Amino acid sequence: MGIGEAAERLGMRTSALRYYDERGLVRPALRRGGRRMYGPEELRRLAFLKIAQSLGIRLDAAAAVLDEPGRRWHRVLWEQAVELDQLIARAEAAKRFLDHALACPSEHPARDCPDLTAALDRVVAGLPVEQLDPDRP
Repeated sequence: MGIGEAAERLGMRTSALRYYDERGLVRPALRRGGRRMYGPEELRRLAFLKIAQSLGIRLDAAAAVLDEPGRRWHRVLWEQAVELDQLIARAEAAKRFLDHALACPSEHPARDCPDLTAALDRVVAGLPVEQLDPDRP
């Protein structure tokens, strides 16, 4: 199928398909009259890239899964998984921080909440933010 039909079927822009072609991630099966033509294998690769991108997986990690030997793509995915674990931990800490501020009966938690102001004072005194108690600010 042509690039327009492939893009439409996958809910992607033709510019994305061209970009993946330029990066060597998905080469059209053939060209007919100068038009990119995609077969089932190329469509699967495009679908994989679409899923990876929608999940926030880096393009180099997706590319490694598609084309690198097992050891290489395992390492790349392991590194991305570690990064995601760190991101999740930061997001969970941010959620706890916000929940604590929301639960404070004070009008201005950053000024009037004893737990929050104590945490702010610890940071002012030089405590790295990463060393704050994760269960309270």
